[in-house]
Amino acid sequence: MANINYLNQCIFDNGAISQLPRALKSLGINSPLLVTDKGIKNAGVLEQVLSAASSNIVVFDCVMANPTEAQTLELVKIYQANNCDGFIALGGGSSIDIAKAAALLATHEGELARFGVAQRGGKHIGKVSPIIAIPTTAGTGSEVSVAAMIIMESGTKEIFISPNLIPPIAICDPLLTVGLPPHLTAATGMDAFTHCLEAVLSPAINPPAEAIGLDGIERIYAQDWLYRAVFEPTNADARWHMLMASTEGALAFVKGLGACHALAHSSSRIKSLNLHHGALNAIFLPWVLEVIEVKADEAINAKLWRIKRAMGIAAGKQISEAVFALNKKLNIPPNLAVIGLKAEHCNEVVEYALLDFAHITNCIIFDENDYREIFLKAL
Repeated sequence: MANINYLNQCIFDNGAISQLPRALKSLGINSPLLVTDKGIKNAGVLEQVLSAASSNIVVFDCVMANPTEAQTLELVKIYQANNCDGFIALGGGSSIDIAKAAALLATHEGELARFGVAQRGGKHIGKVSPIIAIPTTAGTGSEVSVAAMIIMESGTKEIFISPNLIPPIAICDPLLTVGLPPHLTAATGMDAFTHCLEAVLSPAINPPAEAIGLDGIERIYAQDWLYRAVFEPTNADARWHMLMASTEGALAFVKGLGACHALAHSSSRIKSLNLHHGALNAIFLPWVLEVIEVKADEAINAKLWRIKRAMGIAAGKQISEAVFALNKKLNIPPNLAVIGLKAEHCNEVVEYALLDFAHITNCIIFDENDYREIFLKAL
């Protein structure tokens, strides 16, 4: 099995979960708090992980999609009450992100907002409680990411960024993703695809990260592994390649994301809808690309050409067209209205998109009219 040290130690292969006891020992974790959600428990994945571990594990299995500050505080209380000394984050981005936030608050004084990007709080984030991240979806790549996203009590979706938030060990076992339903496989896969694509387009200079993003694009699209994972759910090769592409997406987006993520972050903060981040990215992505393709300068066109090459599509074909077709093939919801968004949400979504960190690293700086046009077209 591959043992990659890039940003952290990533143990990657079918059956890698068997390495959990060794990982716990290497980090000196004797009493971990395992953080997961009901879906993971009901699918039997939690039982598999507990069977692989030889530790006294406290389990919290109530993580919600789009985790909140309130639930983070609840986790910290459980962690402290049980004298835990580390976290096992089992699940998708929600479980891994909230474990990061709880690991931060368990070791730092002050309110959570103090450490967010809005207050330039990354400089205050020191060493946090150790985390072992075990992804069960092939999408967010949070297991190798410097970031965590939490919905604050104020209603904003805040990001926390620091190298200290990278889990020191990620155990990536593709077999743990086999039970993911087709619609979630598609949505999380499109999240990974968007990470790779927006990272390549980001104007920051980081050739190694860009190369990783292009490799992820090739796996997902040109090699058709996402389609196979959706429609051949027990295909172990498809699950392996999609989990690798997901990890690559997060390794790539150290150089930034873009307007698609700004819109997805802004939309997913609407608590009453509780929308899936990956589905939002999938719906917004081709509309965002349409604008980029129209406004692209020579430098951006060069990157678009490299993306087309990685996707294996003709130079004269628009990437936006290919993504529209891919969404349809994967049975992604055709528009925002189907998942509950309405025209009345437009002003709010646009307002927060302009404030989002991903807006800053888009290859073209979008203005209010760009975001408004994209939202209404996607509706």
